[in-house]
Amino acid sequence: MGEAKRKTYAAAFKAKVGLEAIRGVKTVNEIGQGHGVHPVQVGQWKKEILEQASTLFETKRGRKPVDDRSAPERRYSEIGRLKLELNWLKKKSGVSL
Repeated sequence: MGEAKRKTYAAAFKAKVGLEAIRGVKTVNEIGQGHGVHPVQVGQWKKEILEQASTLFETKRGRKPVDDRSAPERRYSEIGRLKLELNWLKKKSGVSL
């Protein structure tokens, strides 16, 4: 006997089914039957959407704060790039210091 494979659903599908359950036009059983999903799964997706709804609007607009740990790395890479450009320009122009 082979093992039964679990079905995996796309996030968009889960959201569609969960939102349909939130609307409440149909029962969870009807929604599950219509989409070929167990009603318990429909309820779990509905619950997950409701729990995570508040986090959708937590982020603020505008520039994101700069990560202090990545700033030195960016500066060092910029310094290295500028040194390479300077050496190349010196070589091409024939100027030696």
